[in-house]
Amino acid sequence: MKRTVGVLLAIALAGCHSEPSFTRAEDAQDAGREFIRASLDGNYEKARFYLLGDSTNRLLLQKWKSTYDSLSSEEKLKYRDAEIRPIDIHTLNDSVTSYKYYNTFKKDTTTIKIVKVNGEWVADLKELMYNIR
Repeated sequence: MKRTVGVLLAIALAGCHSEPSFTRAEDAQDAGREFIRASLDGNYEKARFYLLGDSTNRLLLQKWKSTYDSLSSEEKLKYRDAEIRPIDIHTLNDSVTSYKYYNTFKKDTTTIKIVKVNGEWVADLKELMYNIR
């Protein structure tokens, strides 16, 4: 009886604690779009999923999140409503793609690298830090 109750309790608790699931990017353009959209929407858990997980990238994303968190509700809404406008997406080699874009709210041009690591396409923000094209 105790064992049955324990098993049922474990199943119930597992059902209550559901991790959000995100789909791996199929290609570089998909990874770039998903990362950018999550950032504009303020969904930094999703953005982190599509980010190369090294310490520099995590620090840069945390800085983006802090900036986003300090915005007014109106500004956040404008970012969420903004569209992503790709300007130039080009393959540098079989595992690196440059993704240059702007969003329709701020219209500032940004370039990020999308890299393939262990078979998965993810965003690499370090290029922003060094401002390399």
